Amino acid sequence: MIPRHRLRHIASPLILALALVAAALAGVAPAQEQRAGDDPGAQAALARRILHVERGLVPLARPGRTAKPVQLTERMKRLNVPGVSVAVINHSAIEWARGYGVLRTGGHERVGLDTLFQAASISKPVAAAGTLRLVEQGKLDLDEDVNRALQSWKLPENDFTRDQKVTLRRLLSHAGGLTVSGFQGYAAGEPLPTLVQILDGVPPANSAAVRVEIPPGTRWRYSGGGYLILQQLLADVTGEPFAQFMREAVLDRVGMRHSTFDQPLPAHLTRNAAIGHRADGAPLEGRWHTYPELAAAGLWTTPSDLARFAIEIQAAATGRSHRLLSTKMAGEMVSRQIDHWGLGLRVDGFGEMRRFSHSGGNEGFRCFMVAYERTGQGAVVMTNSDNGGELAQELVVSVAREYRWPGYLPRARAGQSRRPVAAQGEE
Repeated sequence: MIPRHRLRHIASPLILALALVAAALAGVAPAQEQRAGDDPGAQAALARRILHVERGLVPLARPGRTAKPVQLTERMKRLNVPGVSVAVINHSAIEWARGYGVLRTGGHERVGLDTLFQAASISKPVAAAGTLRLVEQGKLDLDEDVNRALQSWKLPENDFTRDQKVTLRRLLSHAGGLTVSGFQGYAAGEPLPTLVQILDGVPPANSAAVRVEIPPGTRWRYSGGGYLILQQLLADVTGEPFAQFMREAVLDRVGMRHSTFDQPLPAHLTRNAAIGHRADGAPLEGRWHTYPELAAAGLWTTPSDLARFAIEIQAAATGRSHRLLSTKMAGEMVSRQIDHWGLGLRVDGFGEMRRFSHSGGNEGFRCFMVAYERTGQGAVVMTNSDNGGELAQELVVSVAREYRWPGYLPRARAGQSRRPVAAQGEE
């Protein structure tokens, strides 16, 4: 958790003036948090940076056309995205965080720093970190057949598992050869299946059974279904409900105080939760879907909390903290296991350019997290719209440009914003 004395609201008259200008240009008065100390010069420089990011979005979905930078709020309006929240990491700390827009189209409640969004597939790397803690404690083995540790349910064997087994390493890196890419969740009022019913594709589950369909370890194949096996495995090994284990093992340990894996969302948190929206701007009926597929898609959180998670992975991988994982285990997490995937995270670049990331898309929500292992840079963007993936990528590119991220290539990521819900995270 970032100490309070390192996160301060704008205080000097100069910064207040700059903030008012930025708010006027944006058409909103965003909730904000900034870390610039008491030096007026540093405060002014940070305010300028934020303004550059807010005014520097370049539409990505225009191949062959040169687009001029536009305002963040212009893109929000164009893409029917009611609310956006962002946290920017610099020098391995949250340098600033802001919320823009509203919780619901036509509403008056503004997105704040503690507004909850569905993290969707970004739940996976958080779940992966909890799993790796059990590996370090000797309670699980990365390379052992998962059926040896599963108790309440077993993954059915077939011809594909005769010679190669599904292991934790393969589950975490999407190399298990498993079915079921993603999940659509359950609308308000629909019956919720048990985890075993989802794993076996039995009603009221609305997804297919999770089964091995290609030989494990032979190729990368994104599978949210694999993370359901992980969810069952953690409950079996710890004897605790998955959400409770994750709170103790990861969320509380990292300082993610506004985050929860509890599904449905507890009543006392619903007032501060963003409402999901369709691509045309219409709110989801029932506000949001419920995702009992917790490890794959069930996390409710904020960009600042996810930034704290990313910062802790950075610190562990570079030997500056062992609060969550050892340097060796964090190194495994951000090292390529198969194709571009580590353990729960996509990994791109080498050396100073190496970064880890994950996107997410539930019904009515899109988000993106990226952080550099060694340079201490990164950003998290969360939105409450099916169109938010495009906006999140544009906003991250604007941050990357302003902060001169090494080796970050926008064009390589531009095509990801329009992927269907089932494939979110498949980067």
